[in-house]
Amino acid sequence: MEIIEIISSYINKSNNILKVEFQVLNNDNIVSDTIEYHYVEEFGYNIDMTTDIFDDYDMDFDGMETWNDELEEVDEQFIDEDELLSFLNEYYIVFPDRKPEEEYN
Repeated sequence: MEIIEIISSYINKSNNILKVEFQVLNNDNIVSDTIEYHYVEEFGYNIDMTTDIFDDYDMDFDGMETWNDELEEVDEQFIDEDELLSFLNEYYIVFPDRKPEEEYN
């Protein structure tokens, strides 16, 4: 089973959960799985990223009041899909018995 595309993903570290839906090579069906998040770290992957709040702003500070208001809205978590794809392909090689069943469209 080779995963070619991540459809959706969700991390909840406090509950140790990674939920993911993906597509497998040579198959149009969607596959979903829930994996214990600690495996991501044990395999040495860093799939969760937080935006760097300074990337989107010019640091001339002319609009500091507006900038500070927008800072409060930039608390989003993003998942590195390339890292997630690599992790999942490795995870299912190491644990072939944990491959999820395919859902039919």
